[in-house]
Amino acid sequence: MTNSKKIPIILGTDWWTDCDDIVAMRVLAWANDQGLIEIKGINIDACMPFSAPSLDAYLTAEGLPNLDIGIDLTATDYEGETVYQEWLAQKPHRYDRNEDYEESVHMYRRILSESHEKVDIMEIGFSSALARLLESKADEFSPLSGKELVKEKVGKLWMMAGKWDKPCGKEYNFSANEKAMRAGEKICSEWPTPITFLGFEIGFTVVTGDTLTGKNDILKNALCAARSPFGRFSWDPMLVLMASIHDEEKAGYKLVKGTAFVNGKTGENRFIEDSGGRHGYVIKAKEDDFYKNTINKILELRENKE
Repeated sequence: MTNSKKIPIILGTDWWTDCDDIVAMRVLAWANDQGLIEIKGINIDACMPFSAPSLDAYLTAEGLPNLDIGIDLTATDYEGETVYQEWLAQKPHRYDRNEDYEESVHMYRRILSESHEKVDIMEIGFSSALARLLESKADEFSPLSGKELVKEKVGKLWMMAGKWDKPCGKEYNFSANEKAMRAGEKICSEWPTPITFLGFEIGFTVVTGDTLTGKNDILKNALCAARSPFGRFSWDPMLVLMASIHDEEKAGYKLVKGTAFVNGKTGENRFIEDSGGRHGYVIKAKEDDFYKNTINKILELRENKE
């Protein structure tokens, strides 16, 4: 499974209390090895102790050392506690403090301005860093505003966000707090490139990571540390795999096109269908076992069973 050429990507993750992000990172590493994508950087959009060092350690263990990692140091207003980060941060990584990694918008602007081709963005967490990117001003990397830079250098935004199976839905990535609500509204109203959303309803019935058995496998142990030893719902890995394939239909989905809206005060989302719309959300075209088995096979291929 390969694209005609690698799609350069930046991934955003909350890397927070849930662990579908960990599963998604293994899918991302697989897609990079398969030549589907070229990872330019990864951004953390929920900041807590050990965030960046633990992600760095996990990526290193997955065969992706020295990737550019950005972190939104302002994103400390999310409730929750570390569930696997401190354990991961005990493994080899570069820097010991979040502050030693690149700031989010700085990383986005640098990578986008340096790229000679369009970069896709995958977002499996909160969208506040992307909203700040839109608001950013000209800097040492580019004379363009954030919105101008995104329009020129981003091909498509792929987001795990929203709930699209009802006229008015509500999902955590758009509604966690006031910042998330405002950011969701800004992304839907101002982001200048096409967006495909994979909603809550898509991953809620697909559990992956439950077939891992390797006692020394870092993913298996991270899932156990996150109190999900029998796997986790698959919102994030499903989004990453679809975006890596770079084709909703080939990935097993039907795309509904139109315009998405998020209420910046409530986080509720709605959608107006329009065949010419810039936005889209996906509906599963196959049974749940298709997505489950596809992702689990990827996870097992990279499992350390020693």
